[in-house]
Amino acid sequence: MSNVSVRQMQELNPVLPAEQDQYPTEESGMKTTRSFTRDKFYAALLACAILALPQTSHAAGLGQQGDTATAVKSKLGKSQFKDVQVSVDANGIATLTGTVDLYEYKMNADKTAHKVKGVVAVRNDIQVGGPVIPDEQLQKQLSERLTYDRVGYGNAFVAIGVTVHNGVATLSGHARWDPDKDSALALVSTTPGIKDVVDEVEVDPVSPFDDRIRMQVAQAVYGSPSLNRYAIDPAKPIRISVQNGNVELYGVVDSQADKDVANIRANGVPGVFSVKNYLRVANESTEKQK
Repeated sequence: MSNVSVRQMQELNPVLPAEQDQYPTEESGMKTTRSFTRDKFYAALLACAILALPQTSHAAGLGQQGDTATAVKSKLGKSQFKDVQVSVDANGIATLTGTVDLYEYKMNADKTAHKVKGVVAVRNDIQVGGPVIPDEQLQKQLSERLTYDRVGYGNAFVAIGVTVHNGVATLSGHARWDPDKDSALALVSTTPGIKDVVDEVEVDPVSPFDDRIRMQVAQAVYGSPSLNRYAIDPAKPIRISVQNGNVELYGVVDSQADKDVANIRANGVPGVFSVKNYLRVANESTEKQK
């Protein structure tokens, strides 16, 4: 563009002084070219620096993940975890794979990994190996062990049952305190042959009102001449659960008459809202008792 045409344009469309630099003249052409070349150099240099940043960050992230996985593996240094593998992703999620001999070891590995710095969450894909034992045999064994669990700690107020299917033990029923529930879970978790544990145990509400009813129902039931023999064997008491004034009876009695007496005695306690009688009569089929 000639100088005349530039002046004509400026006359027709005046611009601020700062804007006049946008229109190069013959005198400023060489300076403009050098400035443009320098700008291209700095732009290219900046682009290279930006592209290098993610690579550096990615490399550092991989190193941190490896360090965290190594730390978890170090914490799992005991012999029961020798077949456990560990990986940690960029989000701090640790994945545990491999096998252990007991379900308890699987849970311990999970707890240990959670405590390692840098681990945000744990995906526990560990498989429980060990012996393969028939479900019926496992269920019978666990039921017997649970009857004696917490003897001396008020086990008459603990009614926890167990079923086993494909090596998976499901605990259900009621516990008076959290330690009662924890003890039952620990007992099942350390049993060879158990592959997984489902916890459906409810802990009874903490209430002075329920505590009073609980003790009075026990006194009423075991105070009956026909029922006091059930207090002799600590593993086979009539078990009593109370939730907000509602009483539930569990266990095994010798006759239908004993079951009926227990129900009447529990209903006679002041403050009891309802009684559900789940007592089973020995040597009677489940269908008949329903």
